Amino acid sequence: MSNIKNVLENRILVLDGAMGTMLQRYNFSEEDFRGDRFKDYPSSLKGNNDLLSLTQPQAIAEVHRQYFEAGADIVETNTFSGTTIAMADYNMENLVYELNFESAKIAKKVAEEFTAANPNKPRFVAGSIGPTNRTASLSPDVNRPEYRAITFEDLRAAYKEQVEALIDGGVDLLLVETIFDTLNAKAALFAIEEVKEERQLDIPIMVSGTITDASGRTLSGQTVEAFLISISHIPLLSVGFNCALGAEQLHPYLKRLAQETQFYTSAHPNAGLPNAFGEYDQSPAEMQQLIEDYLKESLINIIGGCCGTNPEHIKAIAEVASKYKPRKNPVIA
Repeated sequence: MSNIKNVLENRILVLDGAMGTMLQRYNFSEEDFRGDRFKDYPSSLKGNNDLLSLTQPQAIAEVHRQYFEAGADIVETNTFSGTTIAMADYNMENLVYELNFESAKIAKKVAEEFTAANPNKPRFVAGSIGPTNRTASLSPDVNRPEYRAITFEDLRAAYKEQVEALIDGGVDLLLVETIFDTLNAKAALFAIEEVKEERQLDIPIMVSGTITDASGRTLSGQTVEAFLISISHIPLLSVGFNCALGAEQLHPYLKRLAQETQFYTSAHPNAGLPNAFGEYDQSPAEMQQLIEDYLKESLINIIGGCCGTNPEHIKAIAEVASKYKPRKNPVIA
């Protein structure tokens, strides 16, 4: 396997687009989510996309395949909610290891097919580590500001199980993404460092935060610079932003980030902002034009798409990214 750092020195790498957007096209029913194995399961399972790695693995493999065909260098595993914390919604905490392991194996098998077909364009698998549905920094109860629904230790233990399974399944790197609360992310990074030390291995780590609105801050209140300082003690492969905003809205924050970090930079914005029905209307051509502004300013090393993006968007992004040189890391005084 080629070293991803060597590849990043020479060209911009393309990350895949949204998994959820693609799975919606299948219109899976409750029965499809259950499959034979979970047909008598007491909880409703529709909407548990991570479970599809066990009950509809061919669909997950097909989504990865379509993104690689569109020009992606990196696909993310179908594990965004793959922690005991998120899986508690479906009473499936005991399946977390298997979900992550199998998701990693599916993605890795497809990546190896594409790398074998074209060894000059190695394909990579990023283990997707989502933020969970709890926040360690904020109280969910407006009348009890001191209350926390989760502890750092709860998060660390949950993330550690996920990380071990992703590594066992064969991922090439880990992506801690859609970070709205940096304390959650720090628990994930702590767990990763713990696993690295225990196993005596070094695996590249991507970190991707979320600027939630026009305030230019994360949900837990951090600016771009504060977020960057909070995580820069870890030797990361890349730092960037994804979700919440479209490429246009994300541009000024990405610019600040690119000027302040010596890590590689990444972005996978949404296909614009959602319309009144919560759908994303931005076309591949429109998104390509906005992404090209990033490239002209040399802000990016890894680029992809988040909510609302599909292989057509990734194809358009890959086409324009191939025409530009990657960002060179600045010398920070």
